[in-house]
Amino acid sequence: MTSDPERNPTSIDLSHHVRYEYCHNRPAYRASRKQTAVKAYSVASESRHLLVFGVPQIDLVRELKVELRRYGTVQLVQNVTEAVKATGSVDIEPFTDVFHVQFEKLDRARRAKKLLDAKNFYGGILHLSYAPERESVEELRQKLAQRRREIAFRVPKQQKSTVDANEPAAKRVKKF
Repeated sequence: MTSDPERNPTSIDLSHHVRYEYCHNRPAYRASRKQTAVKAYSVASESRHLLVFGVPQIDLVRELKVELRRYGTVQLVQNVTEAVKATGSVDIEPFTDVFHVQFEKLDRARRAKKLLDAKNFYGGILHLSYAPERESVEELRQKLAQRRREIAFRVPKQQKSTVDANEPAAKRVKKF
């Protein structure tokens, strides 16, 4: 995690951006309508920064920005194809570009990733992945602090509902 990953792009390991294969051995009751890969994300690995792979090399920056703005405020869209190629840790399809996208809010980036991943975009299949290596240390601190606030907000509600459910039926009084 560096504050300026563009300074030395060859020192960054991007192997976590490789697309996972779809899971085909799920039990029928767990299968969804759409095939998905199984991957879990920690708080630190989710990010407002995304790398968008598979954008055809026909000058689609403006179209990509329009598509991404449907999901939230976009602060940055930057072509990083050469920097990613320089690392050598990720194979890039021929005649496609890689873009670094930064959303204003994490939940907007999460939504864009969910809805745009594996979608057709001008003949190319998009692959979006979180890029936490492009966050600054301060952004990481803010993200973790925000997560703590979210948990502090949710936990008291859950504890109260659990306590109420565990009370004997005679003690539960319906309040109007």
